[in-house]
Amino acid sequence: MCGIVGYVGGTNKAVEVLMGGLRRLEYRGYDSAGIAVIDEAGVLNSVKRAGKLAMLSTELQNHPVNPGRTGIGHTRWATHGGPTDENAHPHLADNGKLALIHNGIIENFGPLKAELLAEGYAFESETDTEVAAVLLGREYQRVGDLGEAFRSVVARLDGAFTLLAVHQDQPGVVVGARRNSPLVIGLGDGENFLGSDVAAFIEYTRRAVAIGQDQIVTITPESVTVTDFFGTPVEVEEFDVAWDASASDKGGWSSFMAKEVSEQPDAVANTLRGRIVDGVVVIPELAEFGDDALARIRRIVIIACGTAAYAGQVAKYAIEKWAKVPVDVELSHEFRYRDPVLENDTLVLSISQSGETMDTLMAVKYAREAGAVAISICNTQGATIPRESNAVIYTHAGPEVAVASTKAFVAQIAALYLFALHLARVRGTLSSAELLEQTAELQAIPEKIATTLLQGDAVRQLATWMTDSRAVLFLGRHVGFPIALEGALKLKELAYIHAEGFAAGELKHGPIALIEPGQPVFVVVPSPRGSAHLHPKVVSNIQEIRARGARVIVIAEQGDAAVLPFADTVIHIPLAAPLFEPLLAVVPLQLFAMELATAKGLDVDQPRNLAKSVTVE
Repeated sequence: MCGIVGYVGGTNKAVEVLMGGLRRLEYRGYDSAGIAVIDEAGVLNSVKRAGKLAMLSTELQNHPVNPGRTGIGHTRWATHGGPTDENAHPHLADNGKLALIHNGIIENFGPLKAELLAEGYAFESETDTEVAAVLLGREYQRVGDLGEAFRSVVARLDGAFTLLAVHQDQPGVVVGARRNSPLVIGLGDGENFLGSDVAAFIEYTRRAVAIGQDQIVTITPESVTVTDFFGTPVEVEEFDVAWDASASDKGGWSSFMAKEVSEQPDAVANTLRGRIVDGVVVIPELAEFGDDALARIRRIVIIACGTAAYAGQVAKYAIEKWAKVPVDVELSHEFRYRDPVLENDTLVLSISQSGETMDTLMAVKYAREAGAVAISICNTQGATIPRESNAVIYTHAGPEVAVASTKAFVAQIAALYLFALHLARVRGTLSSAELLEQTAELQAIPEKIATTLLQGDAVRQLATWMTDSRAVLFLGRHVGFPIALEGALKLKELAYIHAEGFAAGELKHGPIALIEPGQPVFVVVPSPRGSAHLHPKVVSNIQEIRARGARVIVIAEQGDAAVLPFADTVIHIPLAAPLFEPLLAVVPLQLFAMELATAKGLDVDQPRNLAKSVTVE
């Protein structure tokens, strides 16, 4: 939630840097936006507007701020207070000389605000952020140093926060602090940057440093200093960002989502690259465990939220079949509140595209404290969840800007399948021939996804016909069940209509009551070759709903003639082994949700009420 960017340098390009960073961070929040810049005269100027970033851009075109070398910028996903000009960040204090921006939630803002009101301070917004700004301004007046004031203020704050602040009495300085919310440093030549993630500054540098939990950073044009909340210096580790600024641009596509859907073959191929050697899966990131440690694992718990949880549900089938280890898939936000049983032979496998999902982060910490081993699947270098885990398997999907996840999802499944095959080899549960067969299937997936994408025109036409649909149902069995859930989620996220996914076997246990004439139902049909026992059962489900007037859209493999007499529309996917079909079957569902939303005139990159990274509980 919320995108933040900070800049300090030797030239007057603060506004340019801040607005460019906010454009690349707008996926994190688009209720309002604002910047604060200290100009050459040493005066703090702040402009903020409700609405998407374009509103702020227009305001700055009509009323430019004086150029400066120091500034902070923010794009907001509203928590405390609605999306208004008053609630937008930055918030000012110390008679307008201090500006502060915030990502997260300050849980104890109520008593802190009451304290400040009792002292005669006034507030212009409904936000918890302004409380932090006023506190910081009060403390700055007392100590006269922004870093020292920060240490005093953060000690009083509860919750999740990243705070950035500037003060016109200290031009050339930006100070930030983080607890349970992301913050990354960008290292430049005579300039330095801060951001919610590396997208904030990737146009200017690929050298980055991730800030740890409960740490404060001070940047000037020539220096970066990191301490803990008590002022003790902290050693940091630099890393190189593996993509450049062009990766976070639309590149001529109509939307980021359209671009990212098209990038799925590369996302899977890049995730596999270098991890399959002579048909054998080798994951260097797991080398420190040693095969013996992994072989001792007796239970796996996958924790994730939303789309990532559905990737985990797909992986459960593969891990149990190949590695013969029992797997539970849990929603991160439910996991730690039910006192789960965890032992030292339990592996907790977390999945998060951003690596900052707050519910998942707290679940990982809980698991580590309980003595479990933690491995994360993540797409973002330097993120918090990988640093809190014993090891990380990075996906290499590249930046995913659209809020609705697509290429990150298929890359997560690919990474999870790599892990499953690695574990199967370690445990000796698959023969060499079987391992070779499965890795060959996995390596063929990128080309098959590319073939599936050729169905785009047919799916677009289908979506155009269905713009007046009020509800859509999705059915699947085995690995097709989590794909049905993911298809429904995509449609809810993007088209704002009711959509629900079911296990097809549950149909007669209640959901069939929803079927009425004209009701659209997508059915993910298992292969008649590899799932001979399930295929006829799903065809029977199709007959049952068709008999009650449903409009049936079937996703089936090429050559599946059994579904043709009972389907209104058939979308074909290439032949694949049953466990690999989800990586193909999900693509038409992504395309359908995107095209239906587009046909309705909706913004597929920035759906209402949603942000890309959920960094608060």
